[in-house]
This record gives sequence, structure tokens and C-alpha cells, in this order.
Amino acid sequence: MPSTTHDPVDAIVVGMGATGGTAVKVLCDAGLKVVGFDKGPWLNAGQDYSGDELKFVNRNYLWPDPTVSPRTLRHDEESEAKRFQFSPTPQLVGGGTNHWAGWVPRPRESDFMLKSLHGSIPGANLADWPFRYDHLEPYLTRIEWEFGISGIAGADKYEPFRSKGYPSAPLAPTKFGRAFYDAANKMGINAFPLPHASVTNHHKGRDPFNRTSFWNQYGDPSGARSNTLTTFIPEAVATGNLDLRSECFVREVSVGPDGRATGVVYIDPEGREHKQEAKIVILSLGAIESARLMLMSTSPVFPDGIGNSSGQVGKNATFHEYLFAVGLFDKEIDDPLYGWTGNYISGGSLQFYETEEDRGHIGGCIIAASQTCHPINMVFPGRPLWGEAMKDADRNYFSHAMKIGLILHDLPVEKNRVDLDPTVKDGWGMPVARITHKPHPNDVSMGKWQVDKNAEILQVAGARKVIPVYLDEMTGNTCHQHGTVRMGFDPQTSVLNEWCQSHDVDNLFVVDGGSFPTATGVNPTLTMMANAWRVSEYIVHNHRTGNAERLPQPS
Repeated sequence: MPSTTHDPVDAIVVGMGATGGTAVKVLCDAGLKVVGFDKGPWLNAGQDYSGDELKFVNRNYLWPDPTVSPRTLRHDEESEAKRFQFSPTPQLVGGGTNHWAGWVPRPRESDFMLKSLHGSIPGANLADWPFRYDHLEPYLTRIEWEFGISGIAGADKYEPFRSKGYPSAPLAPTKFGRAFYDAANKMGINAFPLPHASVTNHHKGRDPFNRTSFWNQYGDPSGARSNTLTTFIPEAVATGNLDLRSECFVREVSVGPDGRATGVVYIDPEGREHKQEAKIVILSLGAIESARLMLMSTSPVFPDGIGNSSGQVGKNATFHEYLFAVGLFDKEIDDPLYGWTGNYISGGSLQFYETEEDRGHIGGCIIAASQTCHPINMVFPGRPLWGEAMKDADRNYFSHAMKIGLILHDLPVEKNRVDLDPTVKDGWGMPVARITHKPHPNDVSMGKWQVDKNAEILQVAGARKVIPVYLDEMTGNTCHQHGTVRMGFDPQTSVLNEWCQSHDVDNLFVVDGGSFPTATGVNPTLTMMANAWRVSEYIVHNHRTGNAERLPQPS
């Protein structure tokens, strides 16, 4: 039993990352008293972050400690799960926005209605979203301006309607970015600067900085990269309405005899157990950990986990996968590309996003030219393992290579899921998340087609050798998580309604990517944050009116 019970507040938000940071900003700005929890530390970006490659890449400064927060993975239900750091999103205040590359493209209109467009696909579990792009568009714009996003409106000729441009212009392309643009232009491919979570002009007290290779996987000390640690969360704290408790592990969402959430049980940094009561509980831990917490929150009312009367919690998990082709250029002829310099991505395209039947798969995904390596950790597929050949390969790869990657739009499969590992425990003695995942044939087909197309672009760019990396098994290498508590209108086939509100527990909400019915083929964070803002406004409305009336959707 908890040793201390704290007085109730208006809302609890568990998980202070992209969506939790968004939620506390909206709720606190509206005057609600909020307690925010994160199991990780509350770092100081200016003091704790830098371009120290060994610290951030080799010593897991931002990544979860695998001895404290492990996960297990298996590829089918008959296999034994093995410890594997699958989708190791940073678990600390700011979450994944501490380390991310910052791709923030908008979703497409087709992303919201895959079932209507394609019907039933054997082996997949497609579903339409319970709202459409037009309903989310005002919130996409809100995030772009409040959070700070750079881009060029209209540069993507396939982009759906937008009500406003971007607050910042994009950075100039890198040398490998210019090579990508030149090849794309020769092939008639619409290439453009991908929208970025960064500011290139003075914006809300933030200033741009000289971008280096120390970007993806690193913490940014300057504040130019958009991060909820340095934007939304300090803004929420400044209202006086947020009590943020870092290094506190929430192990259970508690419920009363009537089945409504009463608060959470958590363990503080000294190992003491507490209960914090609240009128509303919001989960934003990421699709894996939110599902895990719900499954751990058993009671006589919910013996299979809170909000899980349908048995759907944890199912239909999607994770994207970063696949790519690497091009090696002739160091004797070609100018250096310096694939380790500049921002992680420089130019992309969504020309291959929509379904074309002759490709052999439905859907498509974003592609982008990106860095090939870190200065110290430069390893590429097929690299010799020893001697002068290894040194020559490293020298060539260091300055005469580029990569074109993709974010795989994987289909939801009901058996691909998150549940509780029956034997492996975390540092608090709780069962860890077990991921079961086997790629759908459409995932494999899409990945191969797009990697081959990326290889073709590299060849047109002048690469003398191309190395493709295809999909074998999901590794969680993007840290993108979706679908474990999907939204929908039917309580038998979904966990949440269109406002990310539990069908079973009307004061429990989940605002992370777990709510996505399908994955989309773009990086999910902008969509997640926009949806979290939308849902938080709904919560504020209902808190003020004192009822569960649903807000009307935009027409």
C-alpha cells in the first residue's frame, strides 16, 4: 500500500515527452492544476548537452539503461522472447524530443482512411481513423508555430491543404543534400527541404545556431532544435500550475469501485510508494509503455488491465523501420560529400507516398537524404573488419558517401503486440514490455521497392557502388511507436474513442502514438503532438463544463 496519499489535482500526465509536454502546456495555460510524472531525470539542456559523441552514442546518456528498463522481443508467439532494446526512446523529461533528428512532415489525407481506400488486406487489420485530416489541420498549424518548425509551404507539391506557412525558413542544403536534389531533378522527382523541428530565425525567445553533425542522438545545448524540455514544459511550469515530478516511476493507474480512475501509484527516487489522486489521468508514455502501464493496472473491475474490456490493449502495434541505401562515390574523381556534416537530413520527397498498383504493395512512405555516419562511429554495411582495407573503406565512407533512407509505413497486424513478459522484471520489480512482431508481406514489399528506388537515385547521383539495406525483422530503430490502444467508434475493436478517451473509463485518456489506428508513412511526432493539443482542449472544455459532452468535430 502507498505510504502517502497526496491531495487530488485536476489532472495527472504520465510521461513528459512530446505529447505529455504538449498536454501540460495546454492544460496549465487553461488554469488546470496538473502533476506531471516522468521516470527519468529532468536535465538542463544548456549544461548537460553537447556534441560529445562518446557520451551520447556510445555511453547511452539519453537512452534507457537496459539493466533498469529492459524490453524483450520475439518474432512470433511460439518463439522465446529475448532481451532486446527495442525502440529505446529516451525516458526522461522531454522524451524523444531530446535526441530526435526532428523530421516533422504532415500526414496525408489518405493516412486517415486506409480501410476505406483499400478494404480488407489479408493478414492485416486496417482501420480508418475516427476523424480526418481536415479535423487535425488547425492543430498541425498550431504546433508548427508554437513549437517552432522550419520549412517551405508549397515546396511539397503533394502536401494537403494548410492554413498557414511555416514560422522559419529551412536551412541551406548540405553537399550530400545538393547531390540528392540534382539527381531528383534529373529523374523528375519532387524533392524539397523536409520540415524540421528547428528555428532558423528569432522565434519565441530562441535563436538559430550553426548546425553540426552532432544532431541525431545528441542533446542540443542551444535551444534552436525544438524540444518540449526547453519549450512547452518550461512554459507550463511558468504558469505555476504544473508540479513536475521527475525520476518517479508510475506503476499503476488506480480505480475506484465505480471503475473510474482515481489517480496513480508511483515510486519516488528514494523508493517510497505514493498515491497521487486526480480527476483526470492522461497517459503519454509512448505506445509501448502506455500499453504496459494499462496492462499492469489490474483490479477487480479490470482484471485484464484498465480499459481493456475489449482485450485490444497492446494489439495492432506498428513501429516503422528505418531502411536505406548507401551510395559510395569515387574519391579519386568526385568532390567530397562530407556525409558526417550538417544536419542529419537534407532534402526529401513524398512522391512515392500514395498507392500505385504496379508496385505490388499498398501505401508508401517518405524518403530523405541523410548523414552516413558519426565521426567516430562510422560503420557501413559490408565494411572490411580489419587492416588496411578497413582503414581505406572508412576514409572513403567518411567523406565520399551518402545515404537515402525511408520511414517504412508498416501495416497493423493484430498479433503484432505489446504484452507483459512473464519472467523478465525491470528495476522496480515490475514485468517488462514484451514485443511480438513479424512484418506483414506488404511491409517487406514496400521496403524493397523503395530501397531499390533510393538506390536508383544514388546511381543517378553518381555513386559507383550502392549498398541496399532491406527489411528482415523489425528492430525498432526509429523509436516510432503506434497503435497499441487504437482509436475507434466501436468499443469491441478499439480502446479509445475519437478524443483518445477510454471507452471503459471516461476520465482516462491516452494521447501518444498508441492511439493511432494505422501508422502513417511519415514521422509521427507532429501528428501526435497536434492530436495531443486537440484532445487537451477537449479535456479543458469538459473540465469547465463538468460533463462528458463531446465537442463537435469541424465540418
